[in-house]
Amino acid sequence: MILTHIGGPTVLVELDGWRLLTDPTFDPPGERYSFGWGTSSVKLTGPSVAPDEVGAVDVVLLTHDRHADNLDRLGRSILASAGTVVTTASGARRLGGGSVRGLAAGASTVLPGGDVRPDLSVTATPARHGPPLSRPIAGDVIGFALRLGDAPAVALWITGDTVLYGPLRSTATSLPVDVALVHVGGVRFGLTGPIRYTMTGRDAVTLIGLTRPRVAVPVHYEGWSHFADGPSGLDAALAAAPDDVRARVRRLDPGVPTSVDD
Repeated sequence: MILTHIGGPTVLVELDGWRLLTDPTFDPPGERYSFGWGTSSVKLTGPSVAPDEVGAVDVVLLTHDRHADNLDRLGRSILASAGTVVTTASGARRLGGGSVRGLAAGASTVLPGGDVRPDLSVTATPARHGPPLSRPIAGDVIGFALRLGDAPAVALWITGDTVLYGPLRSTATSLPVDVALVHVGGVRFGLTGPIRYTMTGRDAVTLIGLTRPRVAVPVHYEGWSHFADGPSGLDAALAAAPDDVRARVRRLDPGVPTSVDD
């Protein structure tokens, strides 16, 4: 598996002949985006790879479509050229089109690989983008568990933007995961005070300890003003983490294709 971290939650995944793109965000930095209900954030860092440098994309894995830090204007331009887009059921209704597949947590779809690669099974995993009862405000979010062919193990788990809560803990302890992309950042907005909308570094350490993937790659914790925990929070959490957790974590250099098979 080769991962290229483009920025934020956006990662190009090359997996047994499949080219997958997570949460496409390619807008330049500097703009303030509304996140609804009076909240907003400024994009501070641009993508490490331009949209026209990504190449052909077989599947876009879109954890949710309502927030610009997961799908922005230039990111939307990639959806039309991708072979398949997998996202939430509500997001599929908004995006429309025959190539868009919507999933609720626990549901799966199988993408046929043909003669040159294995079939790809995509299962939606639970995610909650904030505290209890926040769904009407933050909207639906899912993660993705990917399996190749009839393999029982999960080749790649993408948590999506989520807090650490019961269903996520249960998923973490039940999935045999090889590689995990863990969305972190500890999102907070001044308008809603101490309420967090994604995992902090400490939450990520807890989740990695529960899942015990061979490799855990933290993403989506830098490049926006609403990441209250951010890189410093992740650094501090990893410094205090058990050796077993730290040994599993792999930080990616932006824009550099990196094999995680060794």
